[in-house]
Amino acid sequence: MPDVDAALFVKALGAFFAVMNPFVALPMFLSLTNAYDHTRQRRTGLRVVLYSLIMSVVVMASGSAILVFFGISVSHFRVAGGIVLMTIGLGMLNGGSPAHEGTASEKAHMRTRAVPDAQPADTRGDISFYPLTFPMILGPGTIASIIVFTGQAEGLPGLLAVALALAAVLAVLFVVLWFAPTIGRRMSETLRVIMTRLMGMIVASIAVAMAIAGLQDLIPILR
Repeated sequence: MPDVDAALFVKALGAFFAVMNPFVALPMFLSLTNAYDHTRQRRTGLRVVLYSLIMSVVVMASGSAILVFFGISVSHFRVAGGIVLMTIGLGMLNGGSPAHEGTASEKAHMRTRAVPDAQPADTRGDISFYPLTFPMILGPGTIASIIVFTGQAEGLPGLLAVALALAAVLAVLFVVLWFAPTIGRRMSETLRVIMTRLMGMIVASIAVAMAIAGLQDLIPILR
């Protein structure tokens, strides 16, 4: 079995978990599936994980080609990705979670897709891809992170490190969504706020490192 780039794995795992954070996304999942029966709620959670896996693989496979098509280097994308992550991180530090809640218009559309609670659960639209997978789990910050880490992966060990980091976070996502009601009952609002702010600091730190690395590549004098 090929070696895995351990350093890149740790960096990618921290970034993916901080941005995709299943525990921060859990309240939104529960609010959008509150009228579902236990079976349908679990089925929706499973679809979210599968869609997230498919999107992650597509982004990993096509990210570099997209950059080449638009004439963008990985360094340029690092700077842009750092700015995107910093915006998300600052929002989380202020108590919100823009990566998982979306804009005001997106929230309104989410409520429309979910349909009022008075409606039977079987009349609701399928919300497993939009908005649960995109943009709640696989939003701009996650996509930018996947492209950046895939771009800086060196050979098979690096790609395996990024893939394993994604797989680990998706495995946690599966467990959290599968047992969503139980975990939701045991997570207090205080714990959610603390976790959101802590992850916000981690996301902001990753954003700084990502932007600085990109700027140093683009402007060698900054090294």
